[in-house]
Amino acid sequence: MGEYLERVKRVLAELEADDMGALVREALDAGEEAADLLGAMGEAMVEVGRRFEEGEYFLADLVLAGEEMKEGIAALEPFLAAGDRGAKGTVVLCTVKGDIHDIGKNLVGTMLASAGFNVVDLGVDVAPEKVVDAVKANSAQAVGLSVLLTTMVGSVGEVVESLKGAGLRDSLKIAVGGACVTDEVVERYGADAMGRDAVEAVRIFSGWMA
Repeated sequence: MGEYLERVKRVLAELEADDMGALVREALDAGEEAADLLGAMGEAMVEVGRRFEEGEYFLADLVLAGEEMKEGIAALEPFLAAGDRGAKGTVVLCTVKGDIHDIGKNLVGTMLASAGFNVVDLGVDVAPEKVVDAVKANSAQAVGLSVLLTTMVGSVGEVVESLKGAGLRDSLKIAVGGACVTDEVVERYGADAMGRDAVEAVRIFSGWMA
């Protein structure tokens, strides 16, 4: 691994990147390949996830690393081939209708992108039909639904039913996450799995789409 690749990996894993975008651009100017830089950042995020699970890092650290990763991906975007960005497949991600919380969803999206997935983020307060349209348009293999408000948890069921109605459910995996989500919610509304945090979400989708 080149000097810049090692540096990118180290500063991201150690949460030392003041401006990841600038560092990535400097590395590109020095001749590093965009795909290699993306790989180095992905390895760093795996390390960040390990430290989070072992209690060395906390949620705030995970969010910080996610923001740094997002800056790096933005700098790389013009130089990446489609295969570099989404080699593991496509995940449609959103916060369900009636809920506007996005911190957890954004972190999951960043972590999935760093792990090699193509992430189609529809944003917040997303109607079920928009999820259906996005799955069709992007030939997605999986859907990630975020819901924080207990009063909106029924929106998960609406998305699942809409996907069934469109004939897409049998070819998709659906994961749900958020503070109010339990195993009972997953079973009641017909999803496939529950992710408690962004690290677990990556593990779930990687298991489905390896």
